Amino acid sequence: MEIKITQQQYNPLLKRREVTFNVEHTQTKGTPPRLEIRRTLAEMLKTNPDLVYVKRIETKAGTMLAVGQANAYDSVEQAKLVEPEYIISRNMPKEQKEAAEKPAEEAPKPKQPEEAEKPAEKGG
Repeated sequence: MEIKITQQQYNPLLKRREVTFNVEHTQTKGTPPRLEIRRTLAEMLKTNPDLVYVKRIETKAGTMLAVGQANAYDSVEQAKLVEPEYIISRNMPKEQKEAAEKPAEEAPKPKQPEEAEKPAEKGG
């Protein structure tokens, strides 16, 4: 996998670097995983992988070349303010995703009023 950054600019309002990149993946024979791209981009940008969020990766049909976009934030707090939840969850390792989902599943659901508790209407 070879990544080449094609465009990079700093957005001072959102406190992030917006990056466009190309990935040549002839060795892997398939689009590389998002986490692998995230780690490699973090090394190239000389930042922590927790601050890099890959927004999209698209492989052009019939080629071994993918085009993608990513954001590298100045802080984790800024990333959580700006990035949508679905992008943050896509960029998490599987172990963290499962750990984040379990507490939500275990939360008790609010009870619905049952039919037996409602007073019966009398027809007449």
